[in-house]
Amino acid sequence: MKVADMHCDTIAEIFYGLRDGKDMGLAKNNLHVDLEKMKKGDYLIQNFAIFVNIMKYADPLEQCLKLIDLFYNELNKNQDKIALVLNYGDIINNRKSGKMSAMLTIEEGGVTRCDLAHLRNFYRLGVRMLTLTWNCENGIGYPNFQLIEGEKPDFKTPNTEQGLTEFGLEFIREMERLGMIIDVSHLSDAGFYQVLNNTKKPFVASHSNARGICNHVRNLSDDMIRKLAERGGVIGINYCPGFLQEVEEEKDAVGTISAIVEHIKYIASVGGYECIGLGSDYDGIPVHRDLPDASYLPLLAEALEKEGFKQHEIEAVFYKNVLRVYKDVLK
Repeated sequence: MKVADMHCDTIAEIFYGLRDGKDMGLAKNNLHVDLEKMKKGDYLIQNFAIFVNIMKYADPLEQCLKLIDLFYNELNKNQDKIALVLNYGDIINNRKSGKMSAMLTIEEGGVTRCDLAHLRNFYRLGVRMLTLTWNCENGIGYPNFQLIEGEKPDFKTPNTEQGLTEFGLEFIREMERLGMIIDVSHLSDAGFYQVLNNTKKPFVASHSNARGICNHVRNLSDDMIRKLAERGGVIGINYCPGFLQEVEEEKDAVGTISAIVEHIKYIASVGGYECIGLGSDYDGIPVHRDLPDASYLPLLAEALEKEGFKQHEIEAVFYKNVLRVYKDVLK
């Protein structure tokens, strides 16, 4: 079963490993994602997110560019196995050539310094999806919880008041004009509805789950699921145990395939199976017990089949729904 995964943080982890003197690369490593594991998992395409914590870097733009440089260096070293995609046709051509595909994405719109010129330059560098916020205010908008030093985040109360800024509205309009996929994972509830009301094309929540199963603000409410589905968008199921299972402390959550299946079943009942994809958040989350790395994805397909999902529905969840959005939005 081919896999299209909308989100992983592997590039940043490789960068930090190299910085700390560890011998790491995309071909083979001890992380959740490498090319060997992807091959075993039958991956068609992996989105590689460039994640920068803008609270930790004096110049987040410079750090983002360093990570993008690493991404391209890794693709160059492994060009016989994986190739860049800029549009839907590239995915098809790579598959015909026997190669997996890599899409460059950004997680944290704040790296653009609130300048549309930087957004356009990222597009020119190959970025085709961008997560508007991470866990702090960034000039584009507000997240659903904020990481504030010395304070415990509120994971239960969604931010329904603070959404996109005036610049944020300009930002999403420019993304849509360019043909860049808008990603609302991490964004506040208020921001989600502003994206909905100020765009026309499908958008995604690349790594989020169902709040109706696990009451965490990183997950989507039933109404948000329905609205995103009506637009033709896709929700990428996040394997983070704390977003799958409701517990007192996130560290107490256990990653199970059954929990992922329950979220898929629930979202299908609310918005239809056509709005579901995969967004593992690999290398940005604790180890998932049942799906510890990318090579284990066939186990999820088997579990869905045992739960009564038809073959075409499993294919839709695993890759076809995501490809539909890419075909609709990318130019």
